[in-house]
Amino acid sequence: MASPRRATRRDKVRSIFDRFDINGDGCLNRDEMGTLVAAVNPSVKFTADQISAILDEVFRSYSDFVANPSTGLSFNGLLRTYEDGAGDVDRDYFALFSSPAVDDLPSTSSSSVVAVADNPTVGRSSYHPRVSLSPIWARSPNHGIDYDDTWKLVEDLEIVIRRRIKASNNSHRSKDAVINDGLSDNGWSTDMSLEFDNKRLFWDENCNEFKVFLKELKEIRVAVDGMARREESFDGHMAIGRTLYDYRLYKEALSSFRRATELNPTDVRPHFRMGNSLCSLGMLKEAKESYLLALDSAEMDSNRWSGLLPQIHVNLGIVLEGEGMLLGACDHYREAAILCPTHYRALKLLGSALFGVGEYSAAEKALEEAVFLNPEYPDAHCDLGSVLHAMGEEVKAILEFQKVLDLKPDHLDALYNLGGLFRDVGRYRRAAEMYARVLAIRPSHWRAQVNRAVSLLGAGEAEAEEANIALREAFKTTNRVELYDAISHLKQFQKKTLAGRLSLLAKKKIHGAKSKNKMGFEEEVCVVTVEASKFKQASDKGTLRESLASALLIRGFQRITRLDHCDITLLKKEMAGSETHISYSGNEAQEKSIRKAGLEVILRKLLHFLNPEAFRGAVKALDERVLAVLDATGSGRVDLGMFFAVIAPICTGPPGNRKRAAFDALIWRSKKGVQGQIGKSDALIYLRYLRVIYFSSQGSSDIVEVFGGEEENTMVSFPEFLLMFDDQNFGFGILSTLVNLETGDRIRHGGYSCHACKYPIIGPRFKETTSRFNLCVTCYSECKVPSTLKQEEYRFKEYWSETEALKDKLRLFGRHYYSNKPSNDSRPTA
Repeated sequence: MASPRRATRRDKVRSIFDRFDINGDGCLNRDEMGTLVAAVNPSVKFTADQISAILDEVFRSYSDFVANPSTGLSFNGLLRTYEDGAGDVDRDYFALFSSPAVDDLPSTSSSSVVAVADNPTVGRSSYHPRVSLSPIWARSPNHGIDYDDTWKLVEDLEIVIRRRIKASNNSHRSKDAVINDGLSDNGWSTDMSLEFDNKRLFWDENCNEFKVFLKELKEIRVAVDGMARREESFDGHMAIGRTLYDYRLYKEALSSFRRATELNPTDVRPHFRMGNSLCSLGMLKEAKESYLLALDSAEMDSNRWSGLLPQIHVNLGIVLEGEGMLLGACDHYREAAILCPTHYRALKLLGSALFGVGEYSAAEKALEEAVFLNPEYPDAHCDLGSVLHAMGEEVKAILEFQKVLDLKPDHLDALYNLGGLFRDVGRYRRAAEMYARVLAIRPSHWRAQVNRAVSLLGAGEAEAEEANIALREAFKTTNRVELYDAISHLKQFQKKTLAGRLSLLAKKKIHGAKSKNKMGFEEEVCVVTVEASKFKQASDKGTLRESLASALLIRGFQRITRLDHCDITLLKKEMAGSETHISYSGNEAQEKSIRKAGLEVILRKLLHFLNPEAFRGAVKALDERVLAVLDATGSGRVDLGMFFAVIAPICTGPPGNRKRAAFDALIWRSKKGVQGQIGKSDALIYLRYLRVIYFSSQGSSDIVEVFGGEEENTMVSFPEFLLMFDDQNFGFGILSTLVNLETGDRIRHGGYSCHACKYPIIGPRFKETTSRFNLCVTCYSECKVPSTLKQEEYRFKEYWSETEALKDKLRLFGRHYYSNKPSNDSRPTA
């Protein structure tokens, strides 16, 4: 027999199925299924009624896999029970086919069919005989009801709901209702028992029937509060809350769970279910507080709540992810995977979150583990394909996306992301086909419409008319300015005649450069890139081209992280009020370090104006560029003072305040600072960090250099620090150029357009003094010029505002006027 560790999940289920399929008819009847339940739960002594109730629940929940009640459950039905989290296939496999060693058995996982939900024990209350009047969740043997009197109240509530509210089949929303760019499965968990029925009801809260229902519900709650014992009232409110939650009455369920917390504040279950209700209502902040209370209570008695702890971590991670806190979510997903190693949904969510912050290698490992535990998990394959695409493994990514479509042909995320992959590798027709399949499933998917238009244009000009139609359909769905600009650009593209294009190519005797237009594909333009040595300055007052190129990269990083909207005073306030744990380095020097998840909380305060999606993008950029350097060893902790000092120059505020904030951060991080001074070695290390992080040409291998001799003990004051900071070669003297770019973002130069990229010039304008053509700052930094104006040397004059250009014109006009004006001395000679 093959080793259990090497067997796939499907193979293990097949082995379990074949063992109990005694008559060999390919199905498990009630006797065979009952034998399986007893075999995989050797420590539980089931009664005949309990076994019968379990089998009723299984055959009812998976009736689609029971072709004939006399033959029983098919193999696919047993496989689905494990996929739904009803049990742990590894645990059952080891229990049946090997001598179970203690280290091989997951201590937190539940057994087959009778999974541990809220209750730490199984079958504490007798199963009620009136199953037909019980809600769906209460038909499981792990219903969690402790008192028989609670059954009457639950049945009364069920009768009231069935009598007063009409069901609607249009209310259920699929998991794929929201496209999350590859993160399709939210992994939400109500508990670790059987999932609820997918059919839900639609409630009209304004109708009279619903008002009558609320009145009757109030009477039931009064009866619950009137029970003799406090424990009975707690049990009743929990049961009523679960029934209401099952029928999507989240507000009413929340009231029941809140009352349960008042009766027993130390119990984990009501806090956990309050979090579920609050999250369903979109109240993420309150849901997070409930989950944290549940987590604190569960960790105080981890043995009792070992089955619920992983789910608390998973749901808390989902809430944090909804707030944009991906690093914090990663910690909770990772903890859930540690507590329950077979929790493939936690591993999938961990991989998705790691992918969201740009840690692709770690995301790949987590998703591969999730796929190994459950090879038929389409969402894990989808996210793994997205990660492989980001890592440049296009062939492997296509195979993963194809696995998703084999498992689920209408998987929207897989189709959409596969279309993006085909578009990126230049297979435009295949990309258009993928986007067309997305639109066939969901015609309102405007992003698919836009990308289909781009793909059609990339496939050839014959598809231009169809691309125009696709863009117009997308614009009808969402009135976005960028779509209007794209449609205008497409009209101009269509107006170009064939003769005009041939004439354009004939003029280009040099090898034509290619540039990407607004639509994202390449088109021929008359632009060439010349040697940097040919670009000269018309005067000594201009900005160096090399400095502009570096400043543009930093400016782009500012926009992504939104730090250009973070006032430097907020940074100083955060330093004054921040409480962090002090760690000790090898040389016993104290440094204030913090975990990445804690740093994310601080960033959320600084960037409080961002929505969750924009904040996730900012954290990803900071993690890839800053935190990767500050945490080169991968310890998960960063020097908080150094982080503050590194981001200080790119926050908004006067340059002097930014430099002062950086200096104060270096004093704050180290105990060496005495009377407003820092160690010179600390200042040099800081400047080295700045250049490695913000200048792409710098290497990161020698960040922390060893300074010996006098520098080790030399102290630096703020004026001396300024001289080091403003040094162009070894410091951050580019700050003045960066500030100019920040102030010039909204400057427009009348009707001037760049002769290279053809876009209106915003920011600094560079005018060539001989040919008198204009370049924008991007084309100037990249040394791009029109091919028709090729020269041996180019001299540019720099204009940061229209006022400067007007003054320059007046000076030129004055020189020309006075040099050609006749003399005023017209007196006759003597």
